[in-house]
Amino acid sequence: MNNIKTVFTIKDLENISGIKAHTIRIWEKRYNLLQPNRTETNIRYYSSESLLKLLNVALLNKHNYKISKIAQMSENQFITNARELAFKFAVNDEAINAFKMSMFQFDKVLFNNTYNKLLQKRTFRQIFKEVFIPFLNQIGLLWQTNTLMPAHEHFISNLIIQKIQLNTEKLEYAATNTDYTYVLFLPDGEIHEIGLMYLNFELVLRGAQTIYLGQSLPLNNLSYFFEGELKVCFITSMTIRPYDDDVTDYFKEIDNILKDTDHKLIAVGKKAMDLKEMGTNFQSEIVLYPSLIEMLENI
Repeated sequence: MNNIKTVFTIKDLENISGIKAHTIRIWEKRYNLLQPNRTETNIRYYSSESLLKLLNVALLNKHNYKISKIAQMSENQFITNARELAFKFAVNDEAINAFKMSMFQFDKVLFNNTYNKLLQKRTFRQIFKEVFIPFLNQIGLLWQTNTLMPAHEHFISNLIIQKIQLNTEKLEYAATNTDYTYVLFLPDGEIHEIGLMYLNFELVLRGAQTIYLGQSLPLNNLSYFFEGELKVCFITSMTIRPYDDDVTDYFKEIDNILKDTDHKLIAVGKKAMDLKEMGTNFQSEIVLYPSLIEMLENI
């Protein structure tokens, strides 16, 4: 827990809220909307409470509340108005902002209400592609800027995973597409499985036979599938692992395993595309895609 971020710089607030640092400073000075603390060297830093307030301010301001009006609201008015907007306008940017508030406040009720509001007008597939994927991309950017707390990311990821699992369980497991059995796994040490879980949902929805093996699987565990008569399409997604220096060797090992078989591999992610740009030639059938969406458009 010592790694959890509890204070934020003004750049953190800009990254999370989308409000420029210059604007935040003006709102502070003119309307006293935020009260930053100061380091011994007079550098601003902000609490989690300040971050949550700014997200609410951004939501209200986007829906035509003037900053001067927002500044005059009581704490209860401010929170109530922001939450009502989050519930009412649960579409794209508004929904993403609501999910951000849910994440930083550990607010499961807000997450579920926003999701259910989306579900009134959209299918789960539309919600995932149009809202969850952009939201998860923003989470990735927050990781890159060292803005996000691990506890927050774990909280929101688990809520999204629950929705994927729920919708997958609703599907009838009647395989009508039997050309391949799809075996889904993540490389050894890789734990980011939301995309792979959603892909499993899409394949089941399309009548495919799937075997979901999940995160952190050593390659030698795949040997079982070479002992029977199954025609297998292995699918993997790469976010962190294998490390950059190991990517080429990882695919060489897979290529060696698959050659002289009827099996194939689909790999998704930036690491896979980096390898493609290097112009590597495979002896077996290995297909590389930059993103989940592009892969779904081609299978």
